[in-house]
Amino acid sequence: MFVIITYDVGEKRVGKVCKKLREYLDWTQNSVFEGEITKGKLSRCLAELKSIMEVEDSLYLYKVENPRAIKKEVYGTDKSFDQLFL
Repeated sequence: MFVIITYDVGEKRVGKVCKKLREYLDWTQNSVFEGEITKGKLSRCLAELKSIMEVEDSLYLYKVENPRAIKKEVYGTDKSFDQLFL
């Protein structure tokens, strides 16, 4: 399945959450990750993130069962991780 994850966490945990999400998904913008992932890997990722997060933090998960049904348009600079460093 294709997922989009956005998060808003305390300053002390931003690096840990970002690092964890990079293990599973592609970074597209500050606090935004997306990509194809299996249900098992998604469950593992979310469990690991929950162990990092505090009560005041938030994470939004958007599941797209049919990624062909979504159209992505980027206005301005595309900040995808691959394009910045490859």
